[in-house]
Amino acid sequence: MNLKLEKPIVFFDLETTGVNIGNDRIVEISILKVFPNGNKESKTWLVNPEIEIPKEASDIHGITNEKVVTEPTFKELAKKVNKMIMGCDLAGFNSNRFDIPLLAEELMRAGIDFDMNNRKAIDVQVIFHKKEQRTLGAGYQFYCGKELEGAHGAEADTNATYEILLAQLDKYDDIGNTVDDLSEYSTHGKRADFAGFILMNDEDQEIFSFGKYKGRTVEEVLKENPGYHNWIQNADFPLYTKKVLKQIKERMSAPKNTMSDAEKLTALQQKFNLR
Repeated sequence: MNLKLEKPIVFFDLETTGVNIGNDRIVEISILKVFPNGNKESKTWLVNPEIEIPKEASDIHGITNEKVVTEPTFKELAKKVNKMIMGCDLAGFNSNRFDIPLLAEELMRAGIDFDMNNRKAIDVQVIFHKKEQRTLGAGYQFYCGKELEGAHGAEADTNATYEILLAQLDKYDDIGNTVDDLSEYSTHGKRADFAGFILMNDEDQEIFSFGKYKGRTVEEVLKENPGYHNWIQNADFPLYTKKVLKQIKERMSAPKNTMSDAEKLTALQQKFNLR
């Protein structure tokens, strides 16, 4: 079963200085852009993270401080990356919990706004774990019958992720082959932000998932304790989490009784008829 696309989808993988979404940085990014007609476009960049790469991280992905010292920073690459992913759905391996949130942080640090509105995310790892409970290398062997050469290199992992998804589509006839189907299947729970500090309850209301207000709606908390918003904005939370909270606060303060365009037109007509 082929992957059914209505717009381009970007498969991508990041190698990083660590696993802290708010503080760690990208040292390599690989993007595979797949178009609805089957055409592909790919690009891989090494990135100077502008901070020290810990030995523990280098031992995993093989990228050292010396290897990236002359490479461009993410800020220098941000416009190219953003242009390549613009208008695309996103896919990766553990991407919902790590790659997408970290990419969002890097783009926002570079002054480029990032939003998931009008795009879907497919996490191939979630499909894999729901079905087989394995790692990427084991998944490549299980689904594609191949050894993953160059594991923990962004390009090898990106291409393997794309191949695994295609094999999953062939193997499972109950997960669907549209981006909407796969996005829904590969999402554990509905989050308002990437890091999971703000979740959605059964009534589609934003709720806090941490601290003394855990389980309470954001709107209720901000009405009760307006200073909580400022505390989060000044604390060590991801930029995207802060953005979501700011949007909720702005939504709360917006006029409640705004008229639609049709209502405005009717009101103007009535006003004119009264003259």
